[in-house]
Amino acid sequence: MTLNRKITLLLITVACGILAIFMLISLYAFRHLSIASSTGHVQTAAEIVRVLLTESMINGVIAKREQSLERLRDIRDLRTVRVVRSKWVNEQFGQGLAREMVADEIETNVLDNGRPQFALREEDGQPVFRGTIPYVASSRGTPNCLQCHQVAEGTVLGAVTIELSLTELRRQALYGALAVLVAVSLISLFAILGARRLMLPVGDTAAAIGSLVQAALRGDFKGRVQQRTKDDIGDIAAHTNKLLSFLDEGLSQISERVAQLTGRPPQHDDNQLLATIDMIDGLADATRFKATIEEDETKTEIYERFGLLLGRRFGVEAYSIYEAHGATQLAPISVDGEISGSCHWCDPQILVRSEMCRAKRSGHPVDGLVQPGICFAFRAEGGNAEPDPWRHYCLPLIQSGTVGCIVQLVARESEAAARLGQIPYIQVYLREMAPVLEAKRLTETLRDSSLRDAMTDLNNRRFLEQYVDTLIASSRRRNSPLALLMIDLDYFKMVNDSYGHDVGDSVLKGLADVLKQSVRTSDILVRFGGEEFLIVLQDADGDNALMVAEKIRARVADFKFRIAGGMLQKTVSIGVAVFPDDSETFWQTLKYADVALYRAKDDGRNRVVRFTPDMWGDETVVY
Repeated sequence: MTLNRKITLLLITVACGILAIFMLISLYAFRHLSIASSTGHVQTAAEIVRVLLTESMINGVIAKREQSLERLRDIRDLRTVRVVRSKWVNEQFGQGLAREMVADEIETNVLDNGRPQFALREEDGQPVFRGTIPYVASSRGTPNCLQCHQVAEGTVLGAVTIELSLTELRRQALYGALAVLVAVSLISLFAILGARRLMLPVGDTAAAIGSLVQAALRGDFKGRVQQRTKDDIGDIAAHTNKLLSFLDEGLSQISERVAQLTGRPPQHDDNQLLATIDMIDGLADATRFKATIEEDETKTEIYERFGLLLGRRFGVEAYSIYEAHGATQLAPISVDGEISGSCHWCDPQILVRSEMCRAKRSGHPVDGLVQPGICFAFRAEGGNAEPDPWRHYCLPLIQSGTVGCIVQLVARESEAAARLGQIPYIQVYLREMAPVLEAKRLTETLRDSSLRDAMTDLNNRRFLEQYVDTLIASSRRRNSPLALLMIDLDYFKMVNDSYGHDVGDSVLKGLADVLKQSVRTSDILVRFGGEEFLIVLQDADGDNALMVAEKIRARVADFKFRIAGGMLQKTVSIGVAVFPDDSETFWQTLKYADVALYRAKDDGRNRVVRFTPDMWGDETVVY
């Protein structure tokens, strides 16, 4: 119910209440006034009768009293005048007229107790007021009752009954009440109309503001309130319009700015307020996400956290994250939440021929949700034969001007519209993630360059210092030995002196290649310094280490290094020690391998020597 209707009903209710109360008061006043007035009239008429009877007795015409009483009936509205004599009068003067001898119950009571009685009753639908007044003997005045009646003071001599018709009085009272009722009704009507005229703008303004608030809750701030008056209500309407205009312009600007950040254009059917809040929440979450991944140690941790985000916030369970390796290769980082999972949603050929990936080749998003089949490398279980086939959307992440990684979102065709609506928000996270990934990549590159020998591309001594604790812990956990091969190129100084440092560098690179081909991928190659190299063989005891060392020595001896103007052959000396067989500390074992190396050199070079305790003298300093 509107405010105007409530106010109108209230005013009508108040007016009806006033009229009802007025009618009750009028009826009560009419009754009270009628009784009071009739009582006075009856008492007056009774006194006239008493005087008439007294005068008639004194004048000796008491026998003709009935005629005088009959004349009293001609008085308007006077219906009955009757006199009843008491027994005292009858005893003194004898029986009176026949009519005077009949006394009803009320008259009998009045004769007995000497108190007047009054009553209002209906006869034939007409109101009649009756009063029975006692005629009491009194010695006051001249003449007085005791001059004729031989009774005591206060004796009831008789009773006079007067009946008045109140029909005319009622009619006049009703006419008067009706006139006042009409007047009050008219005044109430004019009051209601006046109040409505004053209150209608309030109700209309309140209703308009209520409608606008409901529209604002739906994101519509375009509506305005009509300014109906120039008073406070009009000011409220004007201020409301200013507020709505301010909110509309402010939210539009915020929405446009946020849309620029998210890449999601505003939709006409969107709730502007909720959409803006949602986008701002997305930006805030993305900012928190960036602050979190900045503290992650590796890129893999970032990719794993992003995969968790896709599942928890967007409900994406089918996806792939590929990272570009070089110009032609892609590596799967995370597939359907599995780190380093195998290629599942694409042709595996993209891993070695990245140009097959449309997103990698173009550097632009590939929308397979709207355009199925746009990328020929996409592979889905069941193909398009399923009732609800799989679709995809690929987002390339640009790093240093090239595609650094690709995020592939996979969804059923029935979910394509919902997934498409999530793309702008996911892109916000990707934009926040891109610089962090780039920083991690540069950090890893710098770390890798600081841990690798630039010339041979082998690990350097610093790498060994950082990795040794992990290496030892792994060896002890698996209870497996580590064999250390310390290798030195024989007479390398003569190469530099005879052919120059360029040839020396070429020989070192060739030796590094031979060493790489001679060990497993799990083994660790380190350029220890100058022409010295260290090989850490995992899960290898002394005998296996000697076999590998001998194989390396023979291959180097047979290898022909290409130099300007011909070929060059060189040999190596190798010292072997085993951790923890030879020592409980890694660095001591390394020193033992170095001691064995120098024993091999002392024994003529181009040989392999296994460390024995007798090679360690008291003068030797622990490495």
